[in-house]
Amino acid sequence: MSVLETRDLTIDFGGFVAINNVEFSLENREKHAIIGPNGAGKTTFFNLITGHLVPTKGSVKFKDDIITGLAPHKIVKRGLARSFQRINIFPKMTVFENIQTSLIARDNKHFNFFSSGSAQNREDTIELLELVGLESEKAEIAGELSYGKQKQLELAIALAENPSVLLLDEPTAGMSPQETKVAIKLVDEITKLRGLTLLFTEHDMSVVFGIADRISVLHHGEIIASGTPENVRSDPEVRRVYLGEADDATT
Repeated sequence: MSVLETRDLTIDFGGFVAINNVEFSLENREKHAIIGPNGAGKTTFFNLITGHLVPTKGSVKFKDDIITGLAPHKIVKRGLARSFQRINIFPKMTVFENIQTSLIARDNKHFNFFSSGSAQNREDTIELLELVGLESEKAEIAGELSYGKQKQLELAIALAENPSVLLLDEPTAGMSPQETKVAIKLVDEITKLRGLTLLFTEHDMSVVFGIADRISVLHHGEIIASGTPENVRSDPEVRRVYLGEADDATT
């Protein structure tokens, strides 16, 4: 059953069509990768889904509701959370405070300056710290963490919204091979543990073909192929425009 669908989704930036009539569906609890060359429209597609951009035409449906044009925070409240290519944390706050603040915002509470800061949402904060493997770094300043740890913290902040669908925009970008291995293992374990549906963009093909149930390929703002990793890997058009291979007829 589809939990997220786009129909005729298009955005035109003054004559430049970045996303062109995209028809897309995300099935419940699947791990679906969006791949494509730089400039293919992957982040723009995510921005349209999550309300950071308003489409020129077309619609986005989440579960049973059309969410086209809703503000990002309203979309998050419906259960669709995301991370960004650039790390989006509070760098001067501790790791604990980053997650705690996100939980307070989720519950529409205000921080109580007249009580111990650690008292609010403490149990949920600790649970998320343990989930993403940051319990030993809880007192550290977020901006002083390693890059890989900061990405783990960003994941925890997204999970603080208690989403049913998680969008990750290039979750391993800038990571070392070891950090990539740790990050993907963590994402895979968390999605299974929490029964999440995962939609992600990624340039590392070993990551994509290692965890994705289904892959869609964007090229010049259009989906040129969608299917299982095996089907996409063998698609001659995908091999030509993205994987850098020529088909047998041209070799």
